[in-house]
Amino acid sequence: MDKPKRLFLKPKGPLLTPNRPLLKKKRSFLKKKRRFLKKKRPFRRRVPAIQKGDQIHYTNISLISRFISQQGKILSRRVKRVTLKQQRLLTIAIKQARILSLLAFHASAKLFEKKKKRVPSTPPKKGFRKRNRKK
Repeated sequence: MDKPKRLFLKPKGPLLTPNRPLLKKKRSFLKKKRRFLKKKRPFRRRVPAIQKGDQIHYTNISLISRFISQQGKILSRRVKRVTLKQQRLLTIAIKQARILSLLAFHASAKLFEKKKKRVPSTPPKKGFRKRNRKK
């Protein structure tokens, strides 16, 4: 009978001591940090890529070509900041223009190729390298 009574015994000391408050004191260093918070800067509103009057059509190549990368890939919505509906219409228009050969499937390499600077060749250096001579 001793064992079951031990299970239900109350703890001797109180869980919360009356000397310690539940809420911690406010710290003064938090006020100092508030001084150094950055102020909000005014931002420039971006101009939308497609204006209200622009028609997304496969014949409007000047508009469509802005949404194609140098490799000829269709750029994503995040890159060009276009709505979902506009992106769908753009992809359809680009694919139609490619099929009708108004746009190339692959971008021409000559248009986007970077010109390499020609480095003058230097004569080979003489060193301790031995030549393997055939006998």
